[in-house]
Amino acid sequence: MAKKIRLIARLDVKNDHLVKGIQLEGLRKLGDPHDFAADYYRQGVDELLYMDIVASLYNRNNLSAIVRRTTDDVFIPITVGGGLRSVDDVRSILQMGADKAAINTAAIKDESIITQVAEAFGSQCMVLGIEAKKRRDGPGYEAYYDNGREHSGKDVIEWARRGVALGAGEILLTSMDKDGTKSGFDLKLTKAVVEVVGIPVIASGGCGSLEHFSEVFEKTGCDAALAASLFHYRELTVGEVKEHLQEHNIPVRR
Repeated sequence: MAKKIRLIARLDVKNDHLVKGIQLEGLRKLGDPHDFAADYYRQGVDELLYMDIVASLYNRNNLSAIVRRTTDDVFIPITVGGGLRSVDDVRSILQMGADKAAINTAAIKDESIITQVAEAFGSQCMVLGIEAKKRRDGPGYEAYYDNGREHSGKDVIEWARRGVALGAGEILLTSMDKDGTKSGFDLKLTKAVVEVVGIPVIASGGCGSLEHFSEVFEKTGCDAALAASLFHYRELTVGEVKEHLQEHNIPVRR
């Protein structure tokens, strides 16, 4: 039987509010993140990603209460990211009910955290977040951190390969060039990472239509695709996306 893909709803949180921006900037408040999470669960989404988008600026992740509340009503895997800097930080959000930790900034600053988290909780818990942007001075993509504010100098493909070697069990791959634009996933970027890592890759950034979902699975081999705006503004439901994927013979979880 073919591997079933996953649909993930991303919820960016600033303080206690669900927000959405374009290319990680220009934020708009949308409401209570818990209400959105519960709605996506009822619609049949496969996983949730909670991201504290200002955590790296203020050196803390502020999602514990939100995650704890969500797990009372939602019974699917939850990944939490933003401001996680140590094994203790990860342990804290897991104790609140999260299943996985997405780490970007701390991993770029000290790659040993990837191995530490994988050894402490299993590689399936360690999601390496990569915020990718096309290089303007040459071919390829550079990895950014601090929610897309800072250059790392790292090549995305080499960093993804290194993350796997260090123990990452999944990669959350966000195209900063595509984020919030609804112009489609970066297929070239996603396929390039999928081909070198051998672990699940989540495609993120740019989804704007049903066809964007089917093409990212058909053309890149990624394991999961993530959307925010489409679901937040009710332009598409999870059910509509899964029905579309089934019509394209892409196996989905029911």
